[in-house]
Amino acid sequence: MAKVRWWSTVAEAMILLAAARLLVAAVALRHWRFLLGDVGTANAGQPASTCDCTMLVPAVERAAARLPFHTKCLPRATALHVMYRRRKIPSKLVIGVLDPRRRGAVEDLHAWVESGGAVVIGAIAEPFHPIIRFG
Repeated sequence: MAKVRWWSTVAEAMILLAAARLLVAAVALRHWRFLLGDVGTANAGQPASTCDCTMLVPAVERAAARLPFHTKCLPRATALHVMYRRRKIPSKLVIGVLDPRRRGAVEDLHAWVESGGAVVIGAIAEPFHPIIRFG
C-alpha cells in the first residue's frame, strides 16, 4: 500500500512540475499567482501533524529527476507548494533576489518553500533576500 501511495505522489509531482514549468515559461505570473495563495510576509507555521508530509519533498525531487526536461527552482517550489496546499499543510512559496553585490555570478532570482519554520525545498547558501511570499 505504501509503495502505491509513494508512486502516486511522484506521479502527482511529475504532473505539477510539468504544469508549473509550462506556466513559468509561457504565462505571466499575474495570471496564475492565485494558485499560490495570498501574498504575505510571515513565515509558515508548523506543518499539520495529521499528514505525512515527509514524502512530498523527495517525491518532487524524484519526479524532477525523471522528467525529460530540466526544472529550475520556481517550478519545483510551485509544485511542492501546491501539493502542500492540497493537503492543507501550512507553507509559503518565497521568491527572493540575490544580494546586489553578487548579481551576475549566478541567477539573480531564486524560489523556495518554507514550512514549519524551515526551508523544505530550495535551500542554498547564497544570500537571497525575500521579496514576496505566497501562501
